[in-house]
Amino acid sequence: QVQLVESGGGLVQPGGSLRLSCAASGSIFRISDLAWYRQAPGKQRELVAGIRSGGSTNYADSVKGRFTISRDNTKNTVYLQMNSLKPEDTAVYYCKLLGWWGQGTQVTVSS
Repeated sequence: QVQLVESGGGLVQPGGSLRLSCAASGSIFRISDLAWYRQAPGKQRELVAGIRSGGSTNYADSVKGRFTISRDNTKNTVYLQMNSLKPEDTAVYYCKLLGWWGQGTQVTVSS
């Protein structure tokens, strides 16, 4: 059983930054691939960024150059640093580990 708890969401103005965190329970964290997804109202959930157990990363085209995914295996935590935020980044952000999902954290980008 794995539990994922996201934090760090909130309201930010366009051009601002936020850092999301996702803390995981369980010993499989360090050997697992991790990912951040997001779901905006009326839209399907989409992959934002992924990080493999070895550290390689991939990003959606819409966030390349603005978002950075990282992980700290000593803290069982994955991060998503989001810079130069845009209104279209507004969504609920979820972290995913294998078949498990967190509860989500709301990110709202608005002036």
